[in-house]
Amino acid sequence: MPHKVIVDCSTGEITEVELTAEEIKDMEAAQKAAEAERKAQEVIAAAKETAKTALLDKLGITAEEAKLLLS
Repeated sequence: MPHKVIVDCSTGEITEVELTAEEIKDMEAAQKAAEAERKAQEVIAAAKETAKTALLDKLGITAEEAKLLLS
């Protein structure tokens, strides 16, 4: 079972406690949400790259040539 560490800064006491079922459920939900967000960001990045490539093709220039124009 997963644990959490509780540190009392005033005394320096460190306690390791098992997570409750609710805390485990919350942790798993947060992990799923983070994974979904990561996948969404990958999709957005891929769409931007596709749009960039399409624009460069339309302009008839390479990515290297576009970098030269921006510098």
